[in-house]
Order: sequence, then C-alpha cells, then structure tokens
Amino acid sequence: MQRSKNDVWVGLFVLIGAVAILFLALQSANLLTLSFQTSYNVHAKFDNVGGLKPKAAVRSAGVVVGRVEKIVFDDKSFQARVTLAMESRYTFPKDSSLKILTSGLLGEQYLGIEPGADEKTLVAGDTISSTQSAMVLESLIGQFLYSKAAEGGGADAGKGKK
Repeated sequence: MQRSKNDVWVGLFVLIGAVAILFLALQSANLLTLSFQTSYNVHAKFDNVGGLKPKAAVRSAGVVVGRVEKIVFDDKSFQARVTLAMESRYTFPKDSSLKILTSGLLGEQYLGIEPGADEKTLVAGDTISSTQSAMVLESLIGQFLYSKAAEGGGADAGKGKK
C-alpha cells in the first residue's frame, strides 16, 4: 500500500514537471500568450511584411503593448493587412506610426509603434496609415552589389579612354 502511494506522488510530480516544461517551451517560442488584459483591434497595411508572424510582439520603447493578431492579403490594394490586438491600458495617438523591426541581426521580427502628437487616440477599428515595411536583406544586398558594379563600370570606362 505504501509503495503504490509513493508511486502516485512520484507520477504526479513528474506530470507537473512535464506540464511546466511544456508551458515554458511554448512561452519562449512565442506560441502561447497568457494575457488577461482587455484589448482593442487596430489595423495597418504594409507593402511587405517580411517574416512577421501572428502573435509577434508590438513594442513601444521596448515594452510589449500588444500582439499581431492576424495577417491577410488585401486583393484590392495588393498589400498585407495586419490586425493588431493592443492592450487597453495603453493608448496611442491617431497619427502614430508602425515599423517592422528585427530583434538582433537575424532575429525574429516585431512591430515597433512610435507615438505621434495628435490629441485623439486610437480606438477599436482604426487604421494606422503611416507604416514602414520590413527591410528585406536580399534586396539590400542586391542594391549594394548593383551600385558597386555601376561604380566599377564607370571607373573602367574612364581608364580605357586614356
């Protein structure tokens, strides 16, 4: 009887440990967000969202003030429409702007919101019109190589004339 009682306690302890590890893994991978704050939805349109994903953080001054709820393609404007769930305790002016930023050099992407100066604040259903799309590393490298090739071609042409 004593042995089976100990087995139950050990099994319960192992089960609680497994649940705790699963919870921490999901939390660190940004797949689980437990927030009991009420929120309001605002929208924004971007030309390119890069690697932005649903559940990505919305940060202002480094503080998480909301999450990306969903990303859909708008076939009328040919842009990505991003829905944000902003925590109700944070209010931002209507003329605030959004940028898609990256944590570190090749880290995960998040939205940075910069407050504007308008006296009116964002409410549920509003659309933020001032947005800056994601920087695509491949296009930056392509532009750099193209500009270097153009500089090199101009220098060689000048040498050939002498």
